Amino acid sequence: MTSLPAVRGAHLVGSINQPTAADTLRIVAENLGTHAARIPDGEVGERFHWILFQGARIEATPGLSRVPGEPFMIAGFDLRKIRFDGSVPAAELTFGPLGYAEAALASYQNFKALREAGTIAEGTRFQVALPTPMAPLSSYLNDADQGLVYPAYAAAMEREIAQIAAGIPATDLAIQIDLAVEFSHIEQVCAGANIPEFWYMDGANPTPARIIDAVSTMAAAFASVIPADVQFGIHLCYGDVAEKHFVEPADAANLTAVANALSAKITRPIEFVHLPVPIERHDSAYFAPLASLTLHPETRLFLGLVHHEDGVDGAAKRIAAARPALAGAGLESFGIATECGFGRGPAERTAPLLRLHAEIIEAANA
Repeated sequence: MTSLPAVRGAHLVGSINQPTAADTLRIVAENLGTHAARIPDGEVGERFHWILFQGARIEATPGLSRVPGEPFMIAGFDLRKIRFDGSVPAAELTFGPLGYAEAALASYQNFKALREAGTIAEGTRFQVALPTPMAPLSSYLNDADQGLVYPAYAAAMEREIAQIAAGIPATDLAIQIDLAVEFSHIEQVCAGANIPEFWYMDGANPTPARIIDAVSTMAAAFASVIPADVQFGIHLCYGDVAEKHFVEPADAANLTAVANALSAKITRPIEFVHLPVPIERHDSAYFAPLASLTLHPETRLFLGLVHHEDGVDGAAKRIAAARPALAGAGLESFGIATECGFGRGPAERTAPLLRLHAEIIEAANA
């Protein structure tokens, strides 16, 4: 049994169930401390259900409209599809504010206040998580319209990033991009009620390798608009609906392939990459593909192997199973995380779950 690579640091994907951004930032700082180099605002308010709030922003865009029929409401959001109605040429579609920059700039003020008060340690960064443009469009747009709308929506996301970077000093900022819908395409399974449509590829019945090449190229283009002096990282995800994946990965092979493709196509520094680990998997077969990881030298890997259901003991089993493969990839250390954000879990679980990260790190290096 090897004790290397060492376990160093914790990563928080994004969503954390607390009433406000200030509450989130405070509870993380008080229960996880310097184990977390970056702290998100918890994706509070309208962002509670990740991208669902984007439906209203998309619908408000001239040239786009809801399909007829009764609203299909989930968690207060109308999930009816939105179509390109032709009233504005596709090349002239212009989105208004998407809400990401507004939320980030407001939460950063809380971050600064808590750091000035000594609650957040100096050197900690404020983390902003953004979906790739594919995620909101695949959730809301008719399949035939996604390719038409993608350039305008991607341009709107680029404006959001520019506003965030203009309002938060680069030395305080980390931006994470979330790839989740992409894995439903790679695995060719539904994410929610959305059947994968490969509008961005030629030909029918694409192989996983071709899909990985295509979606990683799109994600790399999105990453290229993040300023080079801002910390940057990637969250790879198999979904989190009612704390369940849309499909359980057979092993880490597709995660490894996507991480490697992004590392090859993104030339700017990648500070961190996060990969999920299902609770049932503490066998070497799940982790074996990670031996072929080819991350940038500066990239820290975080494995989402923390599960509140089995605590330190369960994490220890997954760490032990992962270490040989990670050593094979040449990693000297790695960090830990949950599989995804934990904002949809009960609020009273937050502080114990944060403390659990610290306990796992301590036990792994004992």
